[in-house]
Amino acid sequence: MTSPSPGFDIVGADAVRDGSATDAYFERTVETLRHADRNPTVVAEVTADQFPDGDFELFAGVKDAAALLADHAVDVDAVPEGTLFDGGPVLRIEGTYLEFAALETSLLGFLSHASGVATAALECRRAAPESTVLSFGARHVHPSIAAMVERSALVGGLDGFSHVAAGEVLGREPSGTMPHALLICFGRGNQEDAWRAFDEAVPESVPRIALCDTFSDEKDEVIRAVETLGDRLDGVRLDTTGSRRGDFRHIVREVQWELDARGHGDVDVFLSGGLGPTELRSLRDVADGFGVGGYVSNADPVDFALDIVEVDGEPVAKRGKLSGVKEVYRTPDGGHHVGLRGRDGPEGGESLMEPLIRDGEIVREFDIDDAAGRASADADRVAFGGD
Repeated sequence: MTSPSPGFDIVGADAVRDGSATDAYFERTVETLRHADRNPTVVAEVTADQFPDGDFELFAGVKDAAALLADHAVDVDAVPEGTLFDGGPVLRIEGTYLEFAALETSLLGFLSHASGVATAALECRRAAPESTVLSFGARHVHPSIAAMVERSALVGGLDGFSHVAAGEVLGREPSGTMPHALLICFGRGNQEDAWRAFDEAVPESVPRIALCDTFSDEKDEVIRAVETLGDRLDGVRLDTTGSRRGDFRHIVREVQWELDARGHGDVDVFLSGGLGPTELRSLRDVADGFGVGGYVSNADPVDFALDIVEVDGEPVAKRGKLSGVKEVYRTPDGGHHVGLRGRDGPEGGESLMEPLIRDGEIVREFDIDDAAGRASADADRVAFGGD
């Protein structure tokens, strides 16, 4: 008799929405406040750093945060998704504390993880601004968060991603052609059979990009792929691990030379395998595109905290945090400024906080392309990730 499947260790959406996906001390806090019949009206702010220090990060995860707080009797303001921030609040909640107390753990998780991934994606985008850059990192994370990773990568400006189920969630077509496993299944010396079978099997809409570093060196397999597929070959991909590829830039230049010598200079060369901004900068002039994996998907979450800064109209904060409701501003020179609400902001400063929820209703749209465009423009404005 076979044992039943043990299932997956996944916290479900219902637990996130009802507040049981929380830290135990928030449950104790709710119990205590209800026992004491105390439920003050508060303002709470999500911040990473109190004061600007010049280290910008990209804000993401706002759509999930809004879905979490919707239908609760709160007002929420937040900077738009795709905005670079550097000190001060990125999101502010106003309402009675018990209305959202148990949601803090999930709220910070939504914002912290997505913002870290989006920031890493923007670093890669800025490192190779003219190249196609795709997110290939879903295999490095728990599958339940793949859609968050891929959405955040798009917010950071990447051109696409590889995960099929994430594509269904986001309404986007995933990218990708063949892994080494396909070539290995056909066997050493039979790479041509694998490339030819792929060409015959997949829809015409799928680019014919041959993986060319499975059994022999990259130049050899690229020449063989060109001879096999001819004008049907759109591109080649080199995915050799760092421990085996030596001078990768020289290898890519060799491949480009051999393609051009055979009249196939229009065949694109894509690179993947342990790449980050440093590698993209050094290779962007010799390659047409890149797949980035762990650098984006495994990015450290932003260290956000949620702090009460006002209780029943009076400013208050714990040690080490700034009391009072705040505003954040961007000045024309790209500066990020923090000030008290109700006071004059910096000259020419634009307030970054915008309404997100009013009386429990979401009052903002969430468009990935708009967020990516905002990130690109804001990166120029604050000189993020420049060479």
